[in-house]
Amino acid sequence: MPLRVRLTLWYGTALALVLIIFSVVLYVITARSLRDTVDESLEDTAMTAVRSLEERGFLPLINEEELLSQFPELTRIDKFFQIFSPSGTITIRSPNIKQHEVPLSRTALDATFAGQKIFESAKYPKEPPLRLISVPIVYRGNLLYIVQVGTSMESVGETLQRFLVLLVVAIPIALAVSLAGGWFLAGRALRPVDKITLAAQRIAAGDLSQRLSMPAAHDEIGRLAATFNNMIGRLDTSFRQIRQFTSDASHELRTPLTVMKGETDLVLRRPRLLDDYKSVLESNLEEIDRMTRIVDELLFLSRADMGEVRVESLPVAMESLVEDIHRQAKLLAQDRNIEVLLGTIMPVVVQGDDLRLRELLLNLVENAMKYSYSGGKVEIALLNDGREARLSVTDYGIGIAPADHKKIFQRFFRTDVARGHTKKGTGLGLAICAWIAELHKGRIEVKSDLGQGSAFTVVLPLAHPTA
Repeated sequence: MPLRVRLTLWYGTALALVLIIFSVVLYVITARSLRDTVDESLEDTAMTAVRSLEERGFLPLINEEELLSQFPELTRIDKFFQIFSPSGTITIRSPNIKQHEVPLSRTALDATFAGQKIFESAKYPKEPPLRLISVPIVYRGNLLYIVQVGTSMESVGETLQRFLVLLVVAIPIALAVSLAGGWFLAGRALRPVDKITLAAQRIAAGDLSQRLSMPAAHDEIGRLAATFNNMIGRLDTSFRQIRQFTSDASHELRTPLTVMKGETDLVLRRPRLLDDYKSVLESNLEEIDRMTRIVDELLFLSRADMGEVRVESLPVAMESLVEDIHRQAKLLAQDRNIEVLLGTIMPVVVQGDDLRLRELLLNLVENAMKYSYSGGKVEIALLNDGREARLSVTDYGIGIAPADHKKIFQRFFRTDVARGHTKKGTGLGLAICAWIAELHKGRIEVKSDLGQGSAFTVVLPLAHPTA
C-alpha cells in the first residue's frame, strides 16, 4: 500500500475516533446541561409556590378554588403541579396536567418525610418523559403537604434529537473533507520524497551528478535533501578516487612489468653472454622490488582505511626519534652525495605510536633526498611552541608547483618533474605520511616552488601543552 494512502488512512482513522469521542462527550454534556436547566426551573417554581402558600396564609388548609383564583397562571404555564397529603393522596392538581394521574412514588414520599426535596423522571407509554420535583411543606414541625412540580421533556428530547441528527450528518462530511485535505497534504509533503526516489533511480543507473533541489524551508525534508546531496557528493568523490586509484595502480604496476617483459624477450631472442643474463636478472629484480613495495604500501593503506592497523598511544620523545632517523639518513645519503643536517632540536613529547612516527619522518627524509640534486642538503628541525610540535624536513631540490601542493598527498600522484627526475618512487609515500599525521590529530604543511626546494612541516599536538 502506498505511503500516501497509509498516511491518509491513519489520519482518517485517528480523526474519526476523535470526532466520535468528541461528539459523544458533547452530546452527554449537552443533555446534562439541558436537564440541569429544567431541574433549576422546576426547583425555582416549586420553591416559589411553597413560599407563596406560606406567605398568603393558605396553610394549614388549602382551598383549591381560592388557590386557583389567586394564581390563575397555574393553568397556563408549561409546568403542572400537584399537592399531596402526607399519605400520598392527591389534594390539589393543576388543570393543565395530563389525563392520567402522576402518583407520588415511594422514594419521593420517603425523601419528603425526611425533609428533603427530590428530582425524579417518569415515563408513560406513547408520551414524552416527565421531569418531577417533590418538595415537602413542613408546618410547625410536621409534614403537612407535598408539592410536586413537573414538566414535559418533549422539547428537550426534540432538541437533543436535532442535535444528534446534526452530529450524524456533520461528522461524515467533516471526515470526508478532512480526508481530502489529508490526501492533498500527504501528497504535497511526499512530493520531495518522490523527487529523491527518482534521483536515486537515476543514480542507480550510474549518474552520480544528480542532485536534489533544496527546498526553501529548513525542515525535515530540507535536511533529508541536504543529507542526500552530501551523501551523493561523497559517493561521487569516492567513485572518482577509486577509478583514479585503479588507473594509477594499473599504470604503476604495468610499467615495471612491461620493462621486465621487454628485457626478458630481448635477451631470449638469441644466446647471450653470462653478463647479459646477469644484467637482465638484476634489472628484473629491481623492478620486482619496486612492485613489491607498491603492493606492500597498497596493502598498508587498504588496512588503514579499514581500521585494521594497530596503533599505540604512548608518550614519544621526538628529539630521540629525530636523532635516530638522522643517523639512518646519513648512511643512506652517502651513496647519493647528499648531506643530511640537524637544525634546531627542542625537547618535545607527543602522544602516539613511535613506529608510525618513525615511518612518517623517514618517508619525508627519503623523499627529500630522492628529489634533491647531487651534492645538495637536507635539513631536519624540531621546534616546540608550547602547544604544538613542528617537525620540518627541508631540501633544496626540484621543488613542487603551488598548484600541486594538495595533489601530492593523493595516492599514486607524481608530478611530471618528479617522474623526470627519478623513476624510483610509488606515489604512495606522502599518502601514508598524511594518514599517520591525521591519525595523531596533526597535519602536514607544505612550502615549495619549482626549482627552489621544498619544506614539509609535520604539526603534532603536544602530550602536555604548556601554553
